[in-house]
Amino acid sequence: MPVTDTRTAVPARASRVHWAWLVAFAAFVALVGAAGFRAAPSVLIDPLHEEFGWSRGTISAAVSINLLLYGFISPFAAALMERFGMRKVVASALALVAAGSGFTVFMTESWQLLLCWGVLVGTGTGSMALAFVATVTGRWFVKHRGLVSGILTAAGAAGQLVFLPLVAMLATDQGWRTASLVVSGAALAVVPIVLLLLRDWPADVGTTAYGAPEGEQTPRATGGTMRAGGSAMRALTALRDAARTRTFWLLAGGFAICGASTNGLIGTHFVPAAHDHGMPHTTAAGLLALVGLFDVVGTIASGWLTDRVDPRWLLGTYYVLRGASLLVLPMLFAPTTEPPMWAFIVFYGLDWVATVPPTVALCRTWFGANGPIVFGWVFASHQVGAAVAALGAGLTRDQLGSYDLAWFAAGGLCAVAAVLSLSIRKSSPEGDPAPKH
Repeated sequence: MPVTDTRTAVPARASRVHWAWLVAFAAFVALVGAAGFRAAPSVLIDPLHEEFGWSRGTISAAVSINLLLYGFISPFAAALMERFGMRKVVASALALVAAGSGFTVFMTESWQLLLCWGVLVGTGTGSMALAFVATVTGRWFVKHRGLVSGILTAAGAAGQLVFLPLVAMLATDQGWRTASLVVSGAALAVVPIVLLLLRDWPADVGTTAYGAPEGEQTPRATGGTMRAGGSAMRALTALRDAARTRTFWLLAGGFAICGASTNGLIGTHFVPAAHDHGMPHTTAAGLLALVGLFDVVGTIASGWLTDRVDPRWLLGTYYVLRGASLLVLPMLFAPTTEPPMWAFIVFYGLDWVATVPPTVALCRTWFGANGPIVFGWVFASHQVGAAVAALGAGLTRDQLGSYDLAWFAAGGLCAVAAVLSLSIRKSSPEGDPAPKH
């Protein structure tokens, strides 16, 4: 009897929290950290410029490399996770972020900044991007898969909300080296959580995906693990097929402008631009963090609308509204936060990544089963646009002494993105390859 009671008690206790939720928690913490680590350089541009005399264009080049790698590592990260497992890849990625941030305290030359913040941090955070979210939800969830995907996607905004004010405060009060070391330590602190809670497959802990029928196993449990080379080849094949369609280039062009007008411009240069007008770094970083807060609300609302409204019209509307807000932004900067700036933060925050749900929906409609992979490549174009804008805005500030031209250019490009989005046909026309099902 004691043996029977012990054996029945264990499953009862384990059943209270399905292991999938522990995996989701570990993924959420890692993604929050990745977003915060990636956003940190935006509040270090001025301190690095003041200490080393490096131009803002040079410092922005490191951010550009970071953004590029964040986008282009993403389509291949799933291949690494298939080959080596999520735990090893994510733990290694966090170690790269810690090294990249920590080594900056020893910098004496600008190329070292490009290597640390650009290559190391970019590669590390890129390994914890959209592919990681798709892998976690695909392996561990059947029920609530969409909800968990939304929560993990929102982790990016949460990371910005948590880290930006903290890094700005530390950089102002204690110096940028302290801020960099805190980022490095935070990345290392997440590693034990990943190693303890993150598991590669439900079968590894004797369970099934959350909501899966009793006894149903994932491909890994039946020996169906895909080789890394096979995953990489599928990603490249999906790109090849998609690139033959007009729709792919319209989506990629619009999303490149999306990246330029968000991560590349506002995400990288809002804080130093506000400081140019007398606003303290900590105040500007707090405003940028609030963009992340309203981003969560906007993304959820956009997902709800995407189920009910033509995604092309949503994209066109989002880009027009974003462009209009960027055109008026130069007139809103001031030493203090006035009501018009608060209105911009709320409005722009709601629109920040509202473009993602309709873009994903269009990729799914046009490219079927390959839709998520194609979206990964469209997201890569997003990061190319972000990288170009980060570098271009820094050079604009160096040459003209103001960011105004960068805001106006981004506003105009958003109008182009709206035209591109509205030019997408509703269904696959003759001449385009049929969507992959």
